[in-house]
Amino acid sequence: MSLNATKSAHLCLLLEDIMLFYREETTTLLRRYIRARCRRQRSQIVEHARRHSVLNKIPAQLKYLDRLLDVTSAACVSNLRMDRNTFGRLCRLLSERGGLTVGKCLGVEEQVAIFLSVLAHHQKNRVVGTTFWRSGGTISYYVNKVLAAVLSLFPVLLAKPAPVPDDCTDHRWKWFKGCLGALDGTHISVLVPTDDKPRYRSRKGQIATNVLAVCDRQMQFVYLLPGWEGSAGDSRVLKDAVSHEDGLKVPQGC
Repeated sequence: MSLNATKSAHLCLLLEDIMLFYREETTTLLRRYIRARCRRQRSQIVEHARRHSVLNKIPAQLKYLDRLLDVTSAACVSNLRMDRNTFGRLCRLLSERGGLTVGKCLGVEEQVAIFLSVLAHHQKNRVVGTTFWRSGGTISYYVNKVLAAVLSLFPVLLAKPAPVPDDCTDHRWKWFKGCLGALDGTHISVLVPTDDKPRYRSRKGQIATNVLAVCDRQMQFVYLLPGWEGSAGDSRVLKDAVSHEDGLKVPQGC
């Protein structure tokens, strides 16, 4: 996809979000105005809408998103760990197949940008809220909303590995005939109740969860197993992964 096509798709998505904001806010305002019992209440509703309209915040928020995404591809990778083209494709995928919809005051792109900012830099709720000019409740709600959309796409996002063929000439993989990929464990910081902290404390003293990740030769994820305590050994996590009925399965001969 060319750069101009990417910018056009980005602009169309933003325009769609703004139109949905306008319709949502106008519908809510009309309902409140019709239900008002007196002229004074109606005047207060109109004045409040004029001062605190969601549409008034859109220019500043779009300006920040443009600086976050459209300055350069390198800046987008630094901020969100993916280039502009990949970010646009992810937004479309989550919108069309993941069921992610425009919120009352956030478009799809801003929701995904908030989600990626939290994951990419391990930022706290308050830091992200200050950066995007949102409340902590709004940040928490939309992070969980995007996470649910991402998890619903696991059949699409998880790759199906192909074994290394016998006639492989790649100097990195020709020594591993029939190999599907690689697996390893990683520790991800978590917040748990005080009583559970000893179990989740890793050997390096961090409160984390031990996650098993499996990827193919192109570094695409094939299988993930989260949930184990940070104190759990890698062998226990791997044993649990292969023991599940829908767990990690290695075909015969691979």
